[in-house]
Amino acid sequence: MAITTRKTTRSTTASKAKTEPKDQTPMAPEAENKVQFEEQPVSPRDELKKKELIELAVERSGIKKRDAKPAIEAALAILGEALAEAREINMRPMGKIKVNRIKKGVNGQVIIARIRQPETNDVIDLDPLAQAAE
Repeated sequence: MAITTRKTTRSTTASKAKTEPKDQTPMAPEAENKVQFEEQPVSPRDELKKKELIELAVERSGIKKRDAKPAIEAALAILGEALAEAREINMRPMGKIKVNRIKKGVNGQVIIARIRQPETNDVIDLDPLAQAAE
């Protein structure tokens, strides 16, 4: 019976070692120097569709809808092509978009990307012309 007890004890000890969390080890000094991101909860909102984007751009810029619509559609097409080619996009004040990977699917492709936005949004001057000198 002593042999059975030893085998049981060894297997119990081995299983405990496998199930113990490995998080309890102190962090290495190198890990403390890494950039830490603070996660903020995101509440679901209505998605921004092209029609609303065009309306908001017309309202903000003051140009006519018939002038804004083709320009916005062309810009969206170019951005979509750049993402499909896995190109980095750097557009202030929107931020920098970096494609991590692309998965091919049956109905299209899924692009997994990161967007890094600056902390402060620069106020965009709504008047594209410079002020006249007095």
